[in-house]
Amino acid sequence: MSLAFVSIIVGLVVLVWSADRFVEGAAATARYLGMSALLIGMVVVGFGTSAPEMVVSALAASQGNPGIALGNAYGSNITNIALILGLTALLSPIVVHSQVLRRELPILTLITVFAAWQMWDGFLSRWDAVVLLLVFAGLMGWTIVQGRNKPQDSFADEVSDELSQRPMPLKRAIFWLIVGLLVLILSSRLLVWGAVEIAHALGVSDLIIGLTIVAVGTSLPELASSLIAARKGEHDLALGNILGSNLFNTLAVVGIAGSISPMVVGAEVIYRDVLVMLALTISLFLFGYGFRGQGRINRVEASLLLAAYVAYTGYLVTTVFV
Repeated sequence: MSLAFVSIIVGLVVLVWSADRFVEGAAATARYLGMSALLIGMVVVGFGTSAPEMVVSALAASQGNPGIALGNAYGSNITNIALILGLTALLSPIVVHSQVLRRELPILTLITVFAAWQMWDGFLSRWDAVVLLLVFAGLMGWTIVQGRNKPQDSFADEVSDELSQRPMPLKRAIFWLIVGLLVLILSSRLLVWGAVEIAHALGVSDLIIGLTIVAVGTSLPELASSLIAARKGEHDLALGNILGSNLFNTLAVVGIAGSISPMVVGAEVIYRDVLVMLALTISLFLFGYGFRGQGRINRVEASLLLAAYVAYTGYLVTTVFV
């Protein structure tokens, strides 16, 4: 089992490094191709920060470990909102300036409700997965249209500032895009193998490992980027990382995994994990939308999110070892 622990640690470190290189390369390449900063932030960065979840879940599903695939996606959503956004807003309360992000908050909530409804019969069929991917494609199409019609937004300004601070020649951007993706795939295989081995050695389900170790590990790129953005006062960028990642996880990550391998969804997933994810998403909408003005996630609300994460993780641990 020691080899499995080493593989997880090495896999996570290399995964975070490769995801960062992949995002930087993809964003710089998109900039050279003439894509607006708003679209880069909403599409390219959203895809890049969710690339670890996509690759890990796809590999897990193809290898017959649907628990890791589903646990990784939903566990990452829970981690993104409760842990990452909680820590970020505790460091620097988040003020939502971007109108684009205010539109994404109710969309994410509706999509999460739809995903919960899909799971309610206890089975994710291949058709269910295809529907998720079709909704994802429609959302991306709508996002591109919005990005072209309204290229100016506070979120776009923050993305543009980040890109200008780290200029990269086109050849280097393409190099890191390719190398980052290849290393991402290899490190994901190492991480999945280690996670499965530890789950078997400890006698716990793949789902629990996916919800905890794998979910936190694949969410590290979002943690790093959100904390850095918050320290710079780039609140919209910090929130945009989370919203984009959760949209990709709910639709694309689960959709890809389910299309590869339809999966039975246990009752504990529906009544525990899906409901927690749904409650956190609704809380994020209520905190961040700003019904009477500008949306804001203050330190009290951040503390509530962190407390929810500690309680949820603690419950998972007690159900396994007690």
